[in-house]
Amino acid sequence: MPSSGKMTILVLGDVVGKPGRKALAQNLEALVEEVNADFVIANGENASGGLGITPQVAEELLALPIDMLTSGNHIWKHKEIKKYLDTQEKLLRPANYPEGSPGRGAGLYQAGNGVTVGVLNLEGLLFMNALPCPFRTADSKLEALRQKTNLVIVDFHAEATSEKRALGHYLDGRVTAVVGTHTHIPTADAEVLPGGTGYITDLGMCGPTDSVIGVRKEHAIARFTDKLPTAFQVAKDRVKIQGVVIVADTKSGKCLEITQRAWAV
Repeated sequence: MPSSGKMTILVLGDVVGKPGRKALAQNLEALVEEVNADFVIANGENASGGLGITPQVAEELLALPIDMLTSGNHIWKHKEIKKYLDTQEKLLRPANYPEGSPGRGAGLYQAGNGVTVGVLNLEGLLFMNALPCPFRTADSKLEALRQKTNLVIVDFHAEATSEKRALGHYLDGRVTAVVGTHTHIPTADAEVLPGGTGYITDLGMCGPTDSVIGVRKEHAIARFTDKLPTAFQVAKDRVKIQGVVIVADTKSGKCLEITQRAWAV
C-alpha cells in the first residue's frame, strides 16, 4: 500500500447528452485544476442523446481529464456498446448483472499521483431491474479490490434513497466512498459516515437543469398529464456540472472530507 498521504478525487454525476458533454469539454480541465484533483470519475450512461452511451461518445469523454466512466441501467441502450465493454476497461457496467454479461463491474486504475484507485459500479433493485443483490455483490467484489488498494469508490446507481443510504452504512469503513447516481438531482447529505466512508445519496448530473432531470420540461409534463407515450428530448438551458470532491487518506483509504460541488457553465 502507498505511504500515508492525501489525494483528491472528483466524482461527477450522470453526463446528460450533448449539453453535458459540451460543458465538460469546455470546463473540466479548469475544474480539475481548481480542486487539484488527482483522479476523476464520471457516470456516462446518459451521455449519448440522454439515454445510453456509444463507443464514440465514451472515447470522447475519456479523451477529457476523466480517468474512468461508470454507468447504470441504460448502459445497454446501444447494441454496439456490448463489444466495447469487453475491450474498454475504463467503462464499467453495474457489477450485479448476471455472470457472463458483457464487460466488467469493477476495476483498478492508476491515478496521476501513482496511487491505485478501485472503482465498483452497482445497480439498485427497488423500482429498477430484477438483478442479483448489490449488497452481496459488493462483498464479493471488494474482496478482490482490497487486495490491491484500500481506496475504493462505489457508484451505486439506484432509484430509492433508502436503498442507497442502506448500502452506504453497509459498506461504511470498508470503502472510501459510496456515491449515488441515477436520479440526476443532487442531495444535501454529503457526509463522512462513522466508519470513515464518504457518502452522498445522489451526485446530481452534468447537464441542463432547466428541465425535468435533463429532459425538456414540456415533454416530461405531457407524459405525466396525458398518460400517453411521449418522445423525450434533452433540454439545453442552465447547464451545470455537479458532483463531489473527496479527500482521502491514501494509506487507510478513509474519506477525510466530502464536499458537494456545482458549477454553472
